[in-house]
Amino acid sequence: QVQLVESGGGLVQAGGSLRLSCAASGLTFSRYTMGWFRQAPGKEREFVAAISWNPNTYYIEYADSVKGRSTISRDNAKNTVYLHMNGLKHEDTAVYYCSADHYGVNVVRSRTKGIDYWGKGTLVTVSS
Repeated sequence: QVQLVESGGGLVQAGGSLRLSCAASGLTFSRYTMGWFRQAPGKEREFVAAISWNPNTYYIEYADSVKGRSTISRDNAKNTVYLHMNGLKHEDTAVYYCSADHYGVNVVRSRTKGIDYWGKGTLVTVSS
């Protein structure tokens, strides 16, 4: 079965950085748009970033809230997608979820329901 396993979360001071990883198995990784979403306490899950599957012309989108201080990347040889975030803010505190979907980035960023696969999430806590 498909598994997406996130890692790299933890407690970080405001202004710091971290790198989240998501290891995928049970699917043809190179054919899926990979994404990151997050859900803060009491809030709905929201889009963070996504990267298309095409290795020749990767298409990437970021939420406005993280644009300029986040980088999503993927290593198809390792079936892993990464999210590097710097300049962390208290409002970045959330559970971060990895996603895999057969739709393109523009579709993935606009929805949380209907995503093909989700990881179980990793908690990021930013102390102010």
